[in-house]
Amino acid sequence: MAKPFDRKAVARGFAHPTSSSALLATLERTAETSDAARRQVPWQALRSAAHAIKAYSIAHLDQLLEQFEAQFTARGGTVLWAPTVADAVAHVIDICHRHGATSVVKGKSMLSEEMDLNEHLSAATIDPVETDLGEFIVQLAGQRPSHIIGPALHLSRQEIGVLFERKLGIPYSDDPEVLMCAARERLRQRYLTAAVGITGVNFAIAETGTIVVVENEGNGGLSSSVPSVHIALMGIEKVIPRLDDLQVFLRLLARAGTGQKLTTYTHYFLGAEPGKTTYCILVDANRTTLLADPKTRESLYCVRCGACLNVCPVYRRAGGWAYGGAYSGPIGATITPALVGTEQASELPFASSLCGACQDTCPVAIDLAHQLVYLRHKVVEETRAGNPSTTRAIRFWAKAMQSLPAYRRGIRWLRRAARLGRTIGWYPGLLGAWAKQRALPPVPDQSFKEFWERRT
Repeated sequence: MAKPFDRKAVARGFAHPTSSSALLATLERTAETSDAARRQVPWQALRSAAHAIKAYSIAHLDQLLEQFEAQFTARGGTVLWAPTVADAVAHVIDICHRHGATSVVKGKSMLSEEMDLNEHLSAATIDPVETDLGEFIVQLAGQRPSHIIGPALHLSRQEIGVLFERKLGIPYSDDPEVLMCAARERLRQRYLTAAVGITGVNFAIAETGTIVVVENEGNGGLSSSVPSVHIALMGIEKVIPRLDDLQVFLRLLARAGTGQKLTTYTHYFLGAEPGKTTYCILVDANRTTLLADPKTRESLYCVRCGACLNVCPVYRRAGGWAYGGAYSGPIGATITPALVGTEQASELPFASSLCGACQDTCPVAIDLAHQLVYLRHKVVEETRAGNPSTTRAIRFWAKAMQSLPAYRRGIRWLRRAARLGRTIGWYPGLLGAWAKQRALPPVPDQSFKEFWERRT
């Protein structure tokens, strides 16, 4: 369950001696690599095609999900429906108990983070272990992932070396290869002893009942194939109509997220393999809330590439923890209010400069900036009824903006108030509440119009 926007986490992110600058440098390099990879393909044509496919998929979501269920079931798999996070967690725990699992291995899955699945499994005396290296690191550290595709992006190799020394009992090293080998050695044993493997789902093909998982480390393939039971956690928005549609997304996804031409591994699961049991849990968890609102429906097009985080000026400096939940950055600010409730995530839509960089880089061309503006309006409409002072201030400002003389008087008053506040160190009333969260620029002695009128 996501928490409200955490101002203290933002402050810690800015104050950390290395993480803020390291995060910024890493994301800048990733964005540059991604830009180079995009120039190798007809990027805008692929974006338009992907947007159209997702638009069709979301518009026909009920039909495509039923078609996928029929095809997947016909191939020996079992489809379970989960209207809520609690239902999805109950399905996973029930499957583990039914198959006598006391431990599970998990491939990377943002949906499992959304569900707080590890905590629920541990409470049910089932030991979960993350097998994606970044996820494994943050699990050892007792933290949440800070980036959709780079869970441990906020940690330096020196910090990871100290963590591995403390948690794994190995001699300290900050050599990435040494650290990777230490993690691999321990994870290999977990694959062999786990009765259940859990993965996410990147795409589901309605036409053939195929689940597609893309990754770079091979851990998703091992988590799904070594244990005798495979559970695939799938948000209902991941379905697309045809197998032919997949190639569009495969050409976009890696280029947008990491700058690769293609992810290292692309796994296709067509129901249950001989001797194995395969489940696909279709999770709603308020995605139909996004679907029901035409203003937010496009956010369901997201392919979880993380590209919007890589270019966001707010995320680059504050980091992922500041957003409080599983999804951070512009896409997190867009979908989290619907997933957990506007009241609980009311500040997230305001954690944006509205520069539009997220929309420009999105491989499926989601109109993120306008969705954030809409969500801001929605938050104000839902909260101002209990705040009459804010309502009066908004009405006063709206009236002033409709009259040029009133506008000029208001600007002169604000200029004087801002100058006074800077002198005495605080601002009264609503102006103080507004200015508390903002760094105000120096106040000019006169407006441009005043300057121009005096010259002429």
